[in-house]
Amino acid sequence: MIPFPEAGASGLDDAAVVRILRAGDARAPRVVWNRLAPMVRGMLLRSFGPEHDIDDLIQEVFLTLFNRIETLREPQALRAFVITITAHTIRREVRRKIASRWLHLGTTQGALARDADLDSREALVRLYRILDRLGAEERTAFALRFFEGLEIVEIASALGISPATTKRRIAHAWTRIVTHAQRDGALVEYLSSYRPEGAP
Repeated sequence: MIPFPEAGASGLDDAAVVRILRAGDARAPRVVWNRLAPMVRGMLLRSFGPEHDIDDLIQEVFLTLFNRIETLREPQALRAFVITITAHTIRREVRRKIASRWLHLGTTQGALARDADLDSREALVRLYRILDRLGAEERTAFALRFFEGLEIVEIASALGISPATTKRRIAHAWTRIVTHAQRDGALVEYLSSYRPEGAP
C-alpha cells in the first residue's frame, strides 16, 4: 500500500491520489471527494441553476469515477478525467429532462415573465429556462465554455468531439439563447458580455 506523506492528503499530487485509489487505500475515496467535489458541485450548479437538485448527480459522477479509475491512462490527468465524467453526466441529465418534458407536456413551463426590473436571481431563473430549451450537446458545450471558462480544445476533449464541432455547437446554442432572450431586455444586456467569437 502506498503510504500517505507526512503532510497528509494535501501533499499528494493527482497522480499519487490515483495510485492510492487504485491500490485500494480506504482513505483514497474521501481524499478524491474532498479534492474534487467542490469543482464538480460548481460545474453542476452552474449548468443547471440553483433550483435543480444536484446531490444525486454529484454522487453519480464519483461512482462513475471510482468504477472507471482503471481506465485513466495518465494519472496526472485526474482533474481532466473528472471534468469529462461531469460533462457526460450533464449531457445525460439534460437528455433526461428533455424526455421528461415530452412525457409531461401538461406541466410545461409557461412563457417568461416580461417585467423589466428583475432582480439578479429572477434573471438567472429566466436564463436557465432558456437553457432548458437547448439540446443536450449544445447546452453542455455552452456550459463548459461560458460557465466553466474552458477552452475550445478542452471542451472538445471532454465531449469527445472535434474543436470545429465544438465551436459550431456553442455558436448554435448562442444563437438560440439570444433569440429567446430578445424578449427580455435584462437578459440581452447580461448576455452581451458573453458574446462568443464569430457569433452572429
